[in-house]
Amino acid sequence: MSTEQPIRVTLEQDGGYAFRIRFDDEGMAPLLGDEPAPLGEGRGPNPARLLLAAVANCLSASLLFALRKYHNTPGALRAEITATPMRNAQGRWRIAQAFVDIRLAEGGETHAQLERILDQFEQFCLVTQSVREGIDVAVTVRDAHGRVLLGDRRLESGGA
Repeated sequence: MSTEQPIRVTLEQDGGYAFRIRFDDEGMAPLLGDEPAPLGEGRGPNPARLLLAAVANCLSASLLFALRKYHNTPGALRAEITATPMRNAQGRWRIAQAFVDIRLAEGGETHAQLERILDQFEQFCLVTQSVREGIDVAVTVRDAHGRVLLGDRRLESGGA
């Protein structure tokens, strides 16, 4: 993935609260996301699980990148992420904290420059660092005629 190019993901409702998620890379199979019962049918991961998976996946890939950068040959990494949704002051569900546990396949003593790697690998993780800093999300809602119902009305001309 080039960090210079936009990332595009398209979702289409697939009944109930399920959405077919299509990625901008033509070679990737779509993914089904769904809310658990009683709201949805639990036919796929819900958005909170996808967010947590993205954080753990990115951290694991960043650690792997950092290990290999210093000519280490790590075995298969294993990561687990845990979070407990909590209500905020307004009573809305939020994920305020997540705990990530990444396991190396071998002892730390087998890796060169491990202290340096551990000091910096999180900085390579686009997802975790973006979530930590907060992402400004602009939302536009349009009707079937392209009219902007919510958001920047300048987009009615067919932009973004």
